[in-house]
Amino acid sequence: MRIKQRSLGASVITSILLLAGCYGGGESAVENTSDASSAKTSTENVLHLAAAGEIPTLKTNGQIDGLSQTVLQNVVEGLFRLDQNDNVVNGVVKDYEVSEDGKLYTFTLNEDALWSNGEPTTAHDFVFAWKKMLHPDTISPHAYLSGPIKGADAIMDPDSPSYGKVDELGIKAVDDFTLEVQLEHAVPYFTELLAHPVFYPQQEKFVEEQGDSYALEVENMLYNGPFTLSEWDHDSKWTFKKNENYWDAENVELDKVEVRVTKDTATEVNLYETGDIDVANLTSDFIDVYQESEEYHTSTKSEMYFIRMNQRNEDLSNVNIRKAIDMAWDKEQAAEHILKNGSIPAYFLVFPGFVELEDGSDFRDSYGDLNKGTIEEAQELWETGLKEIGKNELSFELLSYDDEQRKSVAEFVKNQLEKNLPGLKITINQQPNKQKLDLEAKQNYDLSYSGWRNDVGDAVEFLTVFESDGAYNWQDFKNDEYDTLVKKAKTDFSDIERRSKDLQRAEQILIGEEAVISPLYQAGSARLIKPYVQGFVAHGNSTFTYKWATIEK
Repeated sequence: MRIKQRSLGASVITSILLLAGCYGGGESAVENTSDASSAKTSTENVLHLAAAGEIPTLKTNGQIDGLSQTVLQNVVEGLFRLDQNDNVVNGVVKDYEVSEDGKLYTFTLNEDALWSNGEPTTAHDFVFAWKKMLHPDTISPHAYLSGPIKGADAIMDPDSPSYGKVDELGIKAVDDFTLEVQLEHAVPYFTELLAHPVFYPQQEKFVEEQGDSYALEVENMLYNGPFTLSEWDHDSKWTFKKNENYWDAENVELDKVEVRVTKDTATEVNLYETGDIDVANLTSDFIDVYQESEEYHTSTKSEMYFIRMNQRNEDLSNVNIRKAIDMAWDKEQAAEHILKNGSIPAYFLVFPGFVELEDGSDFRDSYGDLNKGTIEEAQELWETGLKEIGKNELSFELLSYDDEQRKSVAEFVKNQLEKNLPGLKITINQQPNKQKLDLEAKQNYDLSYSGWRNDVGDAVEFLTVFESDGAYNWQDFKNDEYDTLVKKAKTDFSDIERRSKDLQRAEQILIGEEAVISPLYQAGSARLIKPYVQGFVAHGNSTFTYKWATIEK
């Protein structure tokens, strides 16, 4: 029996992606389209977009969020990339072979895959970048993704004799265009992992010449992807320009992609209405206005949101208190009436449709909705928990994002919890994403509105977040059975049916038994797009690719 990993893009939003990248438009936007378009020449082949903030990093071993990944996957290319339907396809790699035991990969690189300085992308560029990703001085927050590669875990382990010895990593440049990678164990989704930017190449000579300035400005970067970053006015705008050195440049039709920073949705929608941008993201305040338009679309993403409950807080170390918090608010109302963008209320971490077994059953079928109950049941758990800790009142701070939409969700949860759990007081601490992540990593919070998006189509992707020794276990959760099940699933693929049951059991422990998190929703999105924009790809992991986009007027 084997697991069939079902791509979200293919199963949920394929038709929208191919046509409009999950974007839409409203009636008044349509009315203004022709006037705005007349200001542009008919031969113009420029896509105009907006982003909510500055590019956090251009370093492939940096703290890569959705925006950074979007930028990087359009200007740099690794061995593989995701196509229009979220399937893994060749990038720099021309061909590859896998040994019979699944542990040795031999990649033959495309000799036409050039950097923007005209030099070829070589196997040495991958060796340099991957070792740099693991070196203690430059280790990436996403270095854990390299775990399947021989030696990687030991190199990252401060208690190991191999700590920091990056030359022990199982990667070798056989020659300029042949790369060998040795794994600790066979991993069916290894090529999918390699599509992540942390595995992108870097040219050693160029990086060393740039020193501390590397990737800080457009001239401090080399590009081997469909586009180059030709302009970057920090906190204001940036421009992608077609990379004529790209090996597949003949299939890139856009000349430019111009992106401007807009701090709020109202400004973004106004720019869309006046024809200054071709795509606009919608928050719930605007959905009622546009949802009847033919250009309006929602889609579901492979992105989960949840409330972390920090067990360093003695009150939150009580499981009945945690279960009561998870059960005491209306998840349906939050998703359907606050967000209104296609988000799905969640009683799970691994969402329906993410993993399908060969017999046609879904990962969710074994346990279904976890810790789902009534307000009355939540109140009983609450009273039990208060008695166990000897208190009548509790106060918690809810760390949250600072954007309008998620602010509304945080306020809704606060109001619901205070209403339904007598003696509870919640204060909200809104922070920009960078500061919020720093507070979470230091566990300087009580409750935190948090999220995770997948890098591979496997249930273990979400569950490894909560391993007791994991890099992102930011709530002091430890359960020996959970750790055993998840660690085994990361390395042992000999019995897929047993592995699936183990992962299902792990999720049951995480939410159903321990209530480590309170699942919020599987994220959806609502966007506007001009009808002349075709082939704009919105991936299920909340990133975008412009390689296949066209302007058809």
